[in-house]
Amino acid sequence: MTNFTIFLILIVVVAFLLIVVIMVQNPKGGGLSSSFGGGGTQQLGGVKKTGDFLDKSTWFLATLLIALILLSNITIDGAGGVSDSKALDADGTTTEQPATTDDSNTGD
Repeated sequence: MTNFTIFLILIVVVAFLLIVVIMVQNPKGGGLSSSFGGGGTQQLGGVKKTGDFLDKSTWFLATLLIALILLSNITIDGAGGVSDSKALDADGTTTEQPATTDDSNTGD
């Protein structure tokens, strides 16, 4: 298993977690925290801070996703290597490719 494959698996997992965290949030600010405690002032088990946790986890997962994508670019096979041009011969001179013409589309 190459480094790129490991990064690719991590990117998919982080993207899935980011989707789940975003889907749990309510766009009007209620979300998961309002469904547990209703609207009262007495909240059980620290559910009052769920909105803050979801907000911070969204930013963390988004930053982690961008970092993994950038790091995976470094590990792509052949990204930093020297590639030989197919237009060069073994001695370094360029080769002349004959121009191919397609006479079947002349429009006559």
